[in-house]
Amino acid sequence: MPIVAFGSGEEFEAHVPLVIVGAGACGLVAALAAKQFGMEAVVLERDALPRGSTSMSQGFIPAAGTRFQERRGVTDSPALMAEDIQRKNGHQADPAIVRALTEASAGVVEWLADDHGVPFDLVEGFLYPGHSRMRMHATPRRTGEELMGSLLNAVEAAGVDLLTEARVVDLHVDDGGRVHGVTLERPDGSREAIGCDALILACNGYGGNPELVARHLPALKDALYFGHEGNQGDALLWGEAMGASLKDLGACQGHGSLAMPHQTLITWAVMMRGGVQLNREGRRFSNEHGGYSEQAAKVLAQPGGMAWNLFDRRIHQAALEFEDYRNAHIAGAVRTFDSLEAMAAGLELPLEALRETFAEMQALAESGAADAFGRTFSSEDLLTAPYHAIKVTGALFHTQGGLEVNTQARVLRQDGSLFANLFAAGGAARGVSGSGDSGYLSGNGLLSAVVLGAIAGREAARQLSCDSAA
Repeated sequence: MPIVAFGSGEEFEAHVPLVIVGAGACGLVAALAAKQFGMEAVVLERDALPRGSTSMSQGFIPAAGTRFQERRGVTDSPALMAEDIQRKNGHQADPAIVRALTEASAGVVEWLADDHGVPFDLVEGFLYPGHSRMRMHATPRRTGEELMGSLLNAVEAAGVDLLTEARVVDLHVDDGGRVHGVTLERPDGSREAIGCDALILACNGYGGNPELVARHLPALKDALYFGHEGNQGDALLWGEAMGASLKDLGACQGHGSLAMPHQTLITWAVMMRGGVQLNREGRRFSNEHGGYSEQAAKVLAQPGGMAWNLFDRRIHQAALEFEDYRNAHIAGAVRTFDSLEAMAAGLELPLEALRETFAEMQALAESGAADAFGRTFSSEDLLTAPYHAIKVTGALFHTQGGLEVNTQARVLRQDGSLFANLFAAGGAARGVSGSGDSGYLSGNGLLSAVVLGAIAGREAARQLSCDSAA
């Protein structure tokens, strides 16, 4: 994306104190936070209906020490959550950012619930890979679409200005790196220039840009992209042109359980409650409890780039709590078999290999030993007929690297200094998932979007208030 130099003769059709690019969860929460601190903002969204990556997720926000946890008897702390995040990413994330997000997480979730009516509750019944406590907070239907609806209602009620079909194409930046405004383009090709005193980039990652994916994520360059088409790397390219520090560009969230050909996300709760994944040879090929992000590449490495999610009625009934799973079931993605013999025939799997796989799981449960991949089995979780199966593939959901920011969400230059009035959060900013696909801890994406978005809105409002008072 081009950067437009600011000149003394530049004129803007309008001026607002704060411009926020992107109306996903990150941008909407940033706008609500800025409004709370008395700062007027406008949110610019390229689509006619704000959706973004949030709407394609399950809408789970991890937070530690909330009243929702306390009500369910869950003892948690920001320090414990930070340990879980850093353990999963191999201590590759900025510890200051991890600490800032975990310490602010409970307050942000409760503020959205109390002040803006987002109907959160705690997701119970199982732990996502890498989490030592139940700390996922979600709306009742367990969908990102529902979360987005709640945030859009909150923004409307708060009187925040939101312009849709307003794609930002240029930033107006002077030689010192100060942002003076943006140019947006309408669907008919007309353009408008809006001046601002501060800018928050809450727009996107680069998962929808094949060239950038091939450059930074070569192992996933052929993966199905299951993210928002607007994730073209605008923030990354703007930052690169401005001389911003870029970090962890090889980090991403994949998912090893996208139903095919239905292209519906199958909750990883299926695996965490006892399910397994088999390849076409009727054999397991990984530790399914290691994490669903790195599982994408493992599934893609199997014959045909696919696998079968295998589980039973107990798990099926529990998974019906998730709307995406219900949709997959209604669409016919879930197949049912009364025996191993019927399943082998129906899925065209070698019966003897299937029997050996089940015998191994039984033996592991009896001995308490771990398999070659490091997974253990309990007798309570062993699968029993009738069996259920879903054909899945691995997919790229969104990227986790981006503009380096400090704990106030301010963007850093390559020399470590700060841009005067540029902030970033969510997919535009460096996340807390380390440098690859294995560091993603469930919920890291919305943690960065919602909590860092709130921090960005608050800090931009505070800076502008201080500037006006000076």
